[in-house]
Amino acid sequence: MSNTTERVLRLLSLLQAQPVWTGEALAERLGVTARCIRRDVDRLRELGYPVNATQGVGGGYRLGAGKALPPLLLDDGEAVAVAVALRLTAGVALTGATAVGASESALEALTKLDKVMPPRLRAEIRAIQDSIDVLGGPVHMEVSAECLLTLARCCQDQCQARFAYGDRDGKRSFRRVEPVRLVSAQRRWYLMAWDLDRDDWRTFRLDRMTDVVASTFRFRPREHPDPAEYVRRSVTTFPHRFMVRVVLHCSLVQARAMIPQTVGTLTEREGRVLLEFSADDLRWSAMHLSCLDVGFEVLDPPEMFDVMRGLAKKLTLAADSRLIADRNEPISG
Repeated sequence: MSNTTERVLRLLSLLQAQPVWTGEALAERLGVTARCIRRDVDRLRELGYPVNATQGVGGGYRLGAGKALPPLLLDDGEAVAVAVALRLTAGVALTGATAVGASESALEALTKLDKVMPPRLRAEIRAIQDSIDVLGGPVHMEVSAECLLTLARCCQDQCQARFAYGDRDGKRSFRRVEPVRLVSAQRRWYLMAWDLDRDDWRTFRLDRMTDVVASTFRFRPREHPDPAEYVRRSVTTFPHRFMVRVVLHCSLVQARAMIPQTVGTLTEREGRVLLEFSADDLRWSAMHLSCLDVGFEVLDPPEMFDVMRGLAKKLTLAADSRLIADRNEPISG
């Protein structure tokens, strides 16, 4: 690589790292003259990078948005984060034309990235991917990429992890764990791990973690339950205020097609299906049940019956008021 090419790539990296640079600041960072910076900016423009220049106070060079997306310059951490996100998007079963198109585009972008990625990063990405399970539905990426990748590496390398954790009541504690698997469920990320201080298996939400650190202490893998199933049961049977039990008038195949596995437990029962899940708000539960395209009967809890009657009354009144309005509408013509 020539000195000029290397300098232009460094200039591009600086422009991507900070919104605005003065010519003098860029020249100082790269050890060249302001005139040399102007020539290098022109080279980037010829390659398709929209570098804007403004004069006066607060002015300088800014990397703008163009009509076409030019090549991006990514460091190791950024390349790994992008590749992992693309692998997840390409690998998740999605529905709808837009979702399918997004999945195919992710696969194409991943293929391009994989061709130019150094072997060491390619191996690391595949190792991280092997540490992740997705329980259907869209993947929610609103967690720290650094946190996700650190824990994935701990799972793969069998290294202990440490982090601060806040429970659902906001109480924070310091945890030491032996990470086993990362699982995406109900649009959240979970870690299944052996809690060293509580001497038991636990699931942890990544969005409740802070100060995640990979320890140098390695561990010997323990016998453990299936991570995806363990997280699914932890999510669906978490002790909320109510335990809801409903019999669905359909087959198990139909029920699984309508109800995500992260919502509750489905059990075949004499040609019908028993749905069990925990909830805090029975109104939301009643609304979602009423949207199912099958008949059903509620078994528990007793409070659900009053909620269902209230919902039925509200819908009936709304339908009747519309009918009365239609009847009183004046006849035209």
